Amino acid sequence: MEDFNFITPLGLFAGVLTTIAYLPQLIKTWKTKSAHDLSWSMLIVLCTGIILWLVYGFYVHDIPIIAANIVTFIFAGMILMLKIRYKSDPSEEN
Repeated sequence: MEDFNFITPLGLFAGVLTTIAYLPQLIKTWKTKSAHDLSWSMLIVLCTGIILWLVYGFYVHDIPIIAANIVTFIFAGMILMLKIRYKSDPSEEN
């Protein structure tokens, strides 16, 4: 990893913003107990992408990428679990 410079805080800030972007959806899904409008394919592709970012982050030893994607994976995983828990229509295909 490169020496700590101004780019590292920029990466950390970007990671914080993209990570907390999932909080409103997580809170709404939890409060309404409905995940009907969330797409299965989007959630699966998202979680797969996050895992790949984590693999990349560990490979290049990039702390901002690793930290942001661990937290993002937790939030996305929680949304995915709520989607499974609150699924009401067995024929739902979105």
